[in-house]
Amino acid sequence: MFEYELHRAHHAELVREAAAQRLSREAVRAAKAARRSSRRQDPEGRVSADPRRFARAA
Repeated sequence: MFEYELHRAHHAELVREAAAQRLSREAVRAAKAARRSSRRQDPEGRVSADPRRFARAA
């Protein structure tokens, strides 16, 4: 019975680790998505993809 309890405890620990890793990957994805969306909505950003062009002056 003791071995079974050890197995269950180890299994629970692995499940918690997997959930923590999943949560951290999700946070990284969300941060990247937020950076992308803020870059698109930046009113003072680039006018076009052409690097020789500048943003409008105030």
